[in-house]
Amino acid sequence: MERAWHGVVRPSRSVRARVLLWVLVMASLGLALTGTTMLAIQARTIDTAADRSLEREYGEFVNLARSGVDPATGQPFDDVARLLRVALQYRFPERNLTYFTMLDGQPYLFSGGARFVRLEDEPAALAAIRAHGEATVLVDDVMTSVGAVRIAVVPVTVAGSPETGTYVMAYAIGLEKEGVAAMARLYLLLAAVALLLIGAAGWFVTGELVRPLALLRAATARTSATDLQARIPVTREDEIGDLARNYNAMLDRLTESFEAQRQLVDDVGHELRTPVTIVRGHLEVLDPRDPDAVAETRALLLDETERMGRLVSDLITLAKTGRPDFLAPGVVEVEELTLEVYEKARALGERRWVLGDVADLRLEADGQRLTEAWLQLAENAVAYSAPGTAVAMGSSLAGAEVRLWVRDEGVGIAPDDQARIFERFARADTLVDGSGLGLTIARAIMEAHGGRVDVVSTPGVGSTFTLVLPVPAGAGEQARVREGVGAT
Repeated sequence: MERAWHGVVRPSRSVRARVLLWVLVMASLGLALTGTTMLAIQARTIDTAADRSLEREYGEFVNLARSGVDPATGQPFDDVARLLRVALQYRFPERNLTYFTMLDGQPYLFSGGARFVRLEDEPAALAAIRAHGEATVLVDDVMTSVGAVRIAVVPVTVAGSPETGTYVMAYAIGLEKEGVAAMARLYLLLAAVALLLIGAAGWFVTGELVRPLALLRAATARTSATDLQARIPVTREDEIGDLARNYNAMLDRLTESFEAQRQLVDDVGHELRTPVTIVRGHLEVLDPRDPDAVAETRALLLDETERMGRLVSDLITLAKTGRPDFLAPGVVEVEELTLEVYEKARALGERRWVLGDVADLRLEADGQRLTEAWLQLAENAVAYSAPGTAVAMGSSLAGAEVRLWVRDEGVGIAPDDQARIFERFARADTLVDGSGLGLTIARAIMEAHGGRVDVVSTPGVGSTFTLVLPVPAGAGEQARVREGVGAT
């Protein structure tokens, strides 16, 4: 499979492969940097050890030559040959250090024991020794049959002797660095094994990390406008788990949105069909030459259009209940809210309005939406009670809840209907005018606040509807309740 990015075709790689590739690249760089640094330090250590060893041997020889006294006789050296011989007698070569002398440009004496290199048989070394001037000390690396050798060449003369000598100290720096090379080969082998292990572990770990992504991809492939049921199982508490939870929450919101749209379409089609049919039917039979019929039809059409307007407004309110901006929370004074809603409710109908107890506390809520829900209950009480009967309203604090209630002396609700009345377009009495959405809207507003709507009703006696809001801890400690003032 290939993808085209900005006109360039590039092979497609999975996230798992790309992550593993970067892990291996970074691990390789880290191993390479570590190995290079380690080997450079080892090589530098060998160079330093070689220089210090040659410097120490050079110092000891120079001290002997400058004293000019033969330790064996206590007399001054009388020729160069004796000085070179005595110098070799007092030298105890290290494992990778050997000594060699020349007299008048020809190989003369060399240190005893096993020697790592025979300089007298190395043309390149002899040429380098012979090429330097007699007044300087030469330190240089020369190639031999056993590898690189670092030599220190010291010209030697003795007063009164016509001979010229050369004292040579040789350090097997190449043999020492062969150990570094062997270490480098071993390190490369171990690094390769480490990369294989890192790759295997990385493949397994990245597979576990991206498995939720694979599930997410499969879920998105199954998701469509008609199927939003695919969910990702959340099995971990990390960023991947958060991604799965966020995706599932997004699908939940989409499901609710699509369900709200479907419900809205169904509601509009169900409820607006009747008033539209009524309007069309009256217009079809209307005699425009009959003034009384025109006036009667006009009044009916105005009434139906007003009912359709109320219905559309209620449907829009219901459609908004699932939106994040449905509520505009603020500080609500329950006492002030109770008095304002009570004054507004008195205009809903000729009833004996009674103001009960009034709670005095503050809440964090949407005051306008609470007013809307409370007036829906009051309007419902008026619709199902007779003129002149009592309708009481009030607020109270019960434990950790605030209760905003409306009580009427209406027809009451049968027990079997008390749950159904909160459904869309449900009415306990079909003879009562209304859209059947008031209680549904009130319940939606309360659920958006984290509350509920309670109902207690007895057929033939009346009903009490209560908006129940949770009170945050500490909010009700300073609350008080003012007793009701009675009928007004």
